[in-house]
Amino acid sequence: MYSSEAVLTQARAAIAHVPFHSHSIHPTIHLRLSDGALILEGEVQDIVDKSRVAAMVRRVDGVPEVIDHLRVASEGTPVGDGELRNAICVRLLQAIDFRNCRICAHTKGRMEPVREAVGESSGEIAIEVTDGVVTLRGHVISLSHMRLAGVLAWWSRGCRCVINELVVAPAETDRDDEVTEALRLVLETDRFVDADRIHVQTRNRVVTLEGYATSEAARRQAERDAWYVHGVEDVVNRIVLSN
Repeated sequence: MYSSEAVLTQARAAIAHVPFHSHSIHPTIHLRLSDGALILEGEVQDIVDKSRVAAMVRRVDGVPEVIDHLRVASEGTPVGDGELRNAICVRLLQAIDFRNCRICAHTKGRMEPVREAVGESSGEIAIEVTDGVVTLRGHVISLSHMRLAGVLAWWSRGCRCVINELVVAPAETDRDDEVTEALRLVLETDRFVDADRIHVQTRNRVVTLEGYATSEAARRQAERDAWYVHGVEDVVNRIVLSN
Protein backbone atom coordinates (compact mmCIF):
# COMPACT_ATOMS: atom_id res chain seq x y z
CA MET A 1 0.00 0.00 0.00
CA TYR A 2 1.52 3.29 -1.10
CA SER A 3 1.12 6.50 0.89
CA SER A 4 -0.46 9.49 -0.82
CA GLU A 5 2.84 11.33 -0.90
CA ALA A 6 4.60 8.30 -2.42
CA VAL A 7 1.98 8.07 -5.18
CA LEU A 8 2.33 11.79 -5.97
CA THR A 9 6.13 11.54 -5.99
CA GLN A 10 6.08 8.60 -8.41
CA ALA A 11 3.52 10.36 -10.63
CA ARG A 12 5.68 13.50 -10.80
CA ALA A 13 8.70 11.38 -11.69
CA ALA A 14 6.73 9.68 -14.47
CA ILE A 15 5.63 13.02 -15.93
CA ALA A 16 9.27 14.16 -16.00
CA HIS A 17 9.93 11.40 -18.55
CA VAL A 18 7.08 12.34 -20.90
CA PRO A 19 8.42 13.21 -24.39
CA PHE A 20 6.49 16.46 -24.67
CA HIS A 21 5.41 17.28 -28.21
CA SER A 22 6.36 20.93 -27.83
CA HIS A 23 9.43 22.07 -25.93
CA SER A 24 8.91 25.79 -26.51
CA ILE A 25 6.37 26.11 -23.71
CA HIS A 26 6.92 24.25 -20.43
CA PRO A 27 3.71 22.55 -19.30
CA THR A 28 2.12 23.51 -15.99
CA ILE A 29 0.79 20.34 -14.36
CA HIS A 30 -0.69 20.01 -10.87
CA LEU A 31 -1.44 16.68 -9.18
CA ARG A 32 -3.79 15.93 -6.32
CA LEU A 33 -5.49 12.89 -4.84
CA SER A 34 -9.22 12.90 -4.16
CA ASP A 35 -11.41 9.94 -3.16
CA GLY A 36 -8.79 7.48 -4.38
CA ALA A 37 -8.32 9.14 -7.77
CA LEU A 38 -5.33 11.07 -9.05
CA ILE A 39 -6.51 14.29 -10.65
CA LEU A 40 -4.45 16.03 -13.33
CA GLU A 41 -4.93 19.78 -13.65
CA GLY A 42 -3.05 22.55 -15.42
CA GLU A 43 -2.12 23.38 -19.00
CA VAL A 44 -0.19 21.65 -21.77
CA GLN A 45 0.57 22.69 -25.33
CA ASP A 46 -1.60 20.27 -27.31
CA ILE A 47 -3.66 17.06 -27.31
CA VAL A 48 -0.56 14.88 -27.80
CA ASP A 49 1.01 16.15 -24.57
CA LYS A 50 -2.29 15.86 -22.71
CA SER A 51 -2.82 12.23 -23.76
CA ARG A 52 0.78 11.23 -23.09
CA VAL A 53 0.76 12.66 -19.57
CA ALA A 54 -2.45 10.84 -18.65
CA ALA A 55 -1.19 7.57 -20.16
CA MET A 56 2.15 7.80 -18.33
CA VAL A 57 0.51 8.47 -14.96
CA ARG A 58 -1.90 5.56 -15.40
CA ARG A 59 1.11 3.21 -15.44
CA VAL A 60 2.31 4.35 -12.00
CA ASP A 61 1.99 1.75 -9.24
CA GLY A 62 -0.59 2.67 -6.63
CA VAL A 63 -2.68 4.89 -8.92
CA PRO A 64 -6.18 3.35 -8.98
CA GLU A 65 -7.81 5.92 -11.27
CA VAL A 66 -6.73 8.98 -13.24
CA ILE A 67 -9.04 11.93 -13.87
CA ASP A 68 -7.58 14.03 -16.68
CA HIS A 69 -8.63 17.67 -16.42
CA LEU A 70 -5.57 19.06 -18.19
CA ARG A 71 -6.38 21.87 -20.59
CA VAL A 72 -4.80 22.53 -23.96
CA ALA A 73 -3.34 26.02 -24.37
CA SER A 74 -5.45 28.47 -26.34
CA GLU A 75 -4.24 29.47 -29.80
CA GLY A 76 -5.16 32.47 -31.91
CA THR A 77 -8.20 34.64 -31.28
CA PRO A 78 -10.07 33.63 -28.10
CA VAL A 79 -13.35 31.78 -28.61
CA GLY A 80 -16.26 32.42 -26.26
CA ASP A 81 -18.11 29.58 -24.57
CA GLY A 82 -21.28 30.32 -26.51
CA GLU A 83 -19.48 30.22 -29.84
CA LEU A 84 -17.76 26.95 -28.92
CA ARG A 85 -21.01 25.40 -27.71
CA ASN A 86 -22.77 26.36 -30.94
CA ALA A 87 -19.93 24.96 -33.06
CA ILE A 88 -20.17 21.60 -31.27
CA CYS A 89 -23.93 21.55 -31.74
CA VAL A 90 -23.48 22.13 -35.48
CA ARG A 91 -20.97 19.28 -35.75
CA LEU A 92 -23.30 16.88 -33.94
CA LEU A 93 -26.28 18.00 -36.00
CA GLN A 94 -24.38 17.44 -39.24
CA ALA A 95 -22.96 14.04 -38.26
CA ILE A 96 -25.05 11.26 -39.77
CA ASP A 97 -24.16 8.95 -36.87
CA PHE A 98 -26.11 11.19 -34.47
CA ARG A 99 -29.17 11.89 -36.62
CA ASN A 100 -31.33 9.84 -34.24
CA CYS A 101 -29.94 11.53 -31.12
CA ARG A 102 -31.64 14.27 -29.16
CA ILE A 103 -29.21 17.19 -28.87
CA CYS A 104 -29.38 19.67 -25.98
CA ALA A 105 -27.21 22.60 -24.89
CA HIS A 106 -26.74 24.27 -21.52
CA THR A 107 -27.62 27.92 -22.13
CA LYS A 108 -28.20 30.72 -19.62
CA GLY A 109 -28.36 28.37 -16.67
CA ARG A 110 -30.66 25.76 -18.13
CA MET A 111 -30.63 22.91 -20.61
CA GLU A 112 -32.33 23.80 -23.90
CA PRO A 113 -33.25 21.31 -26.67
CA VAL A 114 -31.44 21.96 -29.97
CA ARG A 115 -32.99 19.10 -31.94
CA GLU A 116 -35.27 16.22 -31.15
CA ALA A 117 -34.32 12.76 -32.41
CA VAL A 118 -35.11 12.03 -36.06
CA GLY A 119 -37.05 8.78 -36.10
CA GLU A 120 -36.51 6.22 -33.35
CA SER A 121 -34.29 7.76 -30.66
CA SER A 122 -30.79 6.35 -30.26
CA GLY A 123 -29.76 8.53 -27.34
CA GLU A 124 -29.36 12.04 -26.02
CA ILE A 125 -26.31 14.30 -25.85
CA ALA A 126 -26.22 17.36 -23.61
CA ILE A 127 -23.43 19.91 -24.11
CA GLU A 128 -22.10 22.30 -21.48
CA VAL A 129 -19.12 24.63 -21.95
CA THR A 130 -17.28 26.53 -19.22
CA ASP A 131 -14.02 28.40 -19.92
CA GLY A 132 -13.34 26.25 -22.97
CA VAL A 133 -13.96 22.98 -21.09
CA VAL A 134 -16.64 20.88 -22.77
CA THR A 135 -18.71 18.42 -20.75
CA LEU A 136 -20.80 15.86 -22.61
CA ARG A 137 -23.57 14.08 -20.72
CA GLY A 138 -26.38 11.73 -21.69
CA HIS A 139 -26.43 8.33 -23.35
CA VAL A 140 -25.57 6.84 -26.73
CA ILE A 141 -25.87 3.39 -28.29
CA SER A 142 -22.21 2.39 -28.59
CA LEU A 143 -18.68 3.07 -27.42
CA SER A 144 -17.86 4.26 -30.95
CA HIS A 145 -20.60 6.90 -30.73
CA MET A 146 -19.33 7.98 -27.30
CA ARG A 147 -15.81 8.37 -28.66
CA LEU A 148 -16.89 10.10 -31.89
CA ALA A 149 -18.91 12.68 -29.94
CA GLY A 150 -15.80 13.48 -27.91
CA VAL A 151 -13.65 13.91 -31.02
CA LEU A 152 -16.22 16.19 -32.67
CA ALA A 153 -16.05 18.40 -29.58
CA TRP A 154 -12.24 18.42 -29.74
CA TRP A 155 -12.33 19.43 -33.41
CA SER A 156 -14.26 22.60 -32.54
CA ARG A 157 -12.05 25.68 -32.38
CA GLY A 158 -11.55 26.93 -28.84
CA CYS A 159 -12.01 23.54 -27.15
CA ARG A 160 -9.41 23.13 -24.38
CA CYS A 161 -10.64 19.97 -22.68
CA VAL A 162 -13.41 17.40 -23.14
CA ILE A 163 -14.97 15.70 -20.14
CA ASN A 164 -16.87 12.84 -21.73
CA GLU A 165 -19.52 11.53 -19.33
CA LEU A 166 -21.68 9.91 -21.99
CA VAL A 167 -23.06 6.53 -20.91
CA VAL A 168 -23.36 3.63 -23.36
CA ALA A 169 -26.72 1.88 -23.15
CA PRO A 170 -26.87 -1.05 -23.29
CA ALA A 171 -23.41 -1.33 -21.77
CA GLU A 172 -20.54 -2.71 -23.88
CA THR A 173 -17.22 -4.29 -22.92
CA ASP A 174 -14.39 -2.01 -23.98
CA ARG A 175 -11.64 -3.75 -25.96
CA ASP A 176 -8.89 -2.89 -28.42
CA ASP A 177 -11.17 -3.55 -31.37
CA GLU A 178 -13.64 -1.01 -29.98
CA VAL A 179 -10.89 1.63 -30.10
CA THR A 180 -10.04 0.59 -33.67
CA GLU A 181 -13.68 0.78 -34.74
CA ALA A 182 -14.10 4.23 -33.19
CA LEU A 183 -10.97 5.58 -34.86
CA ARG A 184 -12.07 4.26 -38.25
CA LEU A 185 -15.34 6.11 -37.76
CA VAL A 186 -13.44 9.27 -36.82
CA LEU A 187 -11.16 9.04 -39.87
CA GLU A 188 -14.18 8.50 -42.14
CA THR A 189 -15.75 11.63 -40.65
CA ASP A 190 -12.62 13.77 -41.07
CA ARG A 191 -12.79 15.40 -44.52
CA PHE A 192 -9.04 16.15 -44.39
CA VAL A 193 -8.14 12.44 -44.29
CA ASP A 194 -8.55 9.71 -46.91
CA ALA A 195 -9.73 6.96 -44.55
CA ASP A 196 -9.81 4.33 -47.31
CA ARG A 197 -6.01 4.47 -47.60
CA ILE A 198 -5.30 4.08 -43.88
CA HIS A 199 -5.20 0.84 -41.89
CA VAL A 200 -5.78 0.97 -38.13
CA GLN A 201 -4.67 -1.60 -35.58
CA THR A 202 -4.88 -1.38 -31.78
CA ARG A 203 -3.03 -3.52 -29.27
CA ASN A 204 -3.05 -2.80 -25.54
CA ARG A 205 -4.48 0.65 -26.32
CA VAL A 206 -1.55 1.49 -28.61
CA VAL A 207 -2.78 2.50 -32.07
CA THR A 208 -0.70 1.78 -35.16
CA LEU A 209 -1.52 3.64 -38.36
CA GLU A 210 -0.34 2.30 -41.71
CA GLY A 211 -1.12 3.24 -45.28
CA TYR A 212 -0.76 6.31 -47.45
CA ALA A 213 -1.44 10.04 -47.35
CA THR A 214 -1.10 12.64 -50.11
CA SER A 215 0.50 15.27 -47.86
CA GLU A 216 2.40 15.62 -44.61
CA ALA A 217 -0.52 17.63 -43.21
CA ALA A 218 -2.93 14.74 -43.89
CA ARG A 219 -0.47 12.27 -42.37
CA ARG A 220 -0.23 14.34 -39.19
CA GLN A 221 -3.97 14.91 -39.06
CA ALA A 222 -4.63 11.15 -39.03
CA GLU A 223 -2.27 10.83 -36.07
CA ARG A 224 -3.91 13.70 -34.21
CA ASP A 225 -7.30 12.10 -34.78
CA ALA A 226 -5.99 8.98 -33.04
CA TRP A 227 -4.76 10.99 -30.05
CA TYR A 228 -8.21 12.55 -29.69
CA VAL A 229 -9.89 9.15 -29.27
CA HIS A 230 -10.77 8.33 -25.68
CA GLY A 231 -8.68 5.47 -24.28
CA VAL A 232 -5.70 5.66 -26.64
CA GLU A 233 -2.40 5.26 -24.76
CA ASP A 234 0.05 5.81 -27.62
CA VAL A 235 0.13 6.25 -31.41
CA VAL A 236 2.62 4.77 -33.89
CA ASN A 237 2.37 6.56 -37.24
CA ARG A 238 3.66 4.48 -40.15
CA ILE A 239 1.69 6.30 -42.82
CA VAL A 240 3.88 7.17 -45.81
CA LEU A 241 3.45 9.87 -48.43
CA SER A 242 2.14 8.82 -51.84
CA ASN A 243 0.15 10.39 -54.63
